[in-house]
Amino acid sequence: MIILQTPADFLDLVGKPLGVSDWFTIEQQHIDDFARNTGDDFWIHVDVERAAREMPDGKTIAHGLYMLALVPKLQRQVFRVEKRGKGLNYGSDRVRYTAQVPVGSRIRLRQSVKSAERSGAATRLVTDCVIELEGSERPAVVAEFILLMQDE
Repeated sequence: MIILQTPADFLDLVGKPLGVSDWFTIEQQHIDDFARNTGDDFWIHVDVERAAREMPDGKTIAHGLYMLALVPKLQRQVFRVEKRGKGLNYGSDRVRYTAQVPVGSRIRLRQSVKSAERSGAATRLVTDCVIELEGSERPAVVAEFILLMQDE
């Protein structure tokens, strides 16, 4: 994990890797909870018995949006800013779901700084995020995350 003192420290890291999170196992309960909270209960995600019969690997698959939503959780293992105010999720760009994530898979986040610029008393940070899928040459997700992180 990289530990920065202030949001402005990201200015010196543009074009550089921040790090990689630990592996995280995708369990059926995670998928079911996401489906329940979002209303996206399509059978490929939640019907274990049907997936066993009809899916190529015989397993349900995680929602692409769930993978994207895991970035904040996983990024807490990649970097921390000691002296900061509030942070706002400013959006995501160039999001692509490039591989299915079957239940039981392990994923991790690889993150680097694409850009950082000061905006008043804050830093606007764009990170390249790659959700890697263990055992796969293709990542599960690639996206740019945009954060606006205020000074303390």
